[in-house]
Amino acid sequence: MIRNLALAAALLAPVSVAAQDLPTAPYLPLDMAAAAARAAVDACFAEGHNVSVAIVARSGVTSVVLRADNAGPHTVGSSIGKAFTSASMGRDTAGLAGFIGENPANDGLRDMDDRLVIQAGGLPIRIGGALVGGIGVGGAPSGDIDASCARVGLDAIGAE
Repeated sequence: MIRNLALAAALLAPVSVAAQDLPTAPYLPLDMAAAAARAAVDACFAEGHNVSVAIVARSGVTSVVLRADNAGPHTVGSSIGKAFTSASMGRDTAGLAGFIGENPANDGLRDMDDRLVIQAGGLPIRIGGALVGGIGVGGAPSGDIDASCARVGLDAIGAE
């Protein structure tokens, strides 16, 4: 019995040491995600727009959602979808819409995943060159304004 336990410990020891040495993937800390969302909501509000802002992790999991007091109910889903799309595709949603619109062969991208929202207002979040998530803004009168507020959120945390 003791011999079996000693053998098992000896065999498992190198595995646990190797696992500890594995590099960790870059990620967006919650406090930074919340700061980016707050800055984006505030930027739009300062221009008279009530929006929702979502931040998703690189995995597509929603980290933060902020909704201005008078933002429409549809803005939450729109912001999450734009953030998910940017994180998933690694590009801004306005650029993706253009990419699809310029080439009908790319139209199938719209149907790849029900969570995709291909309208301006979503930006990928990169820190140190690594894609760590996406930010999405929904509810301003145009996607360009949504994207502008999202950019303020990224600038607030020093993201690319």
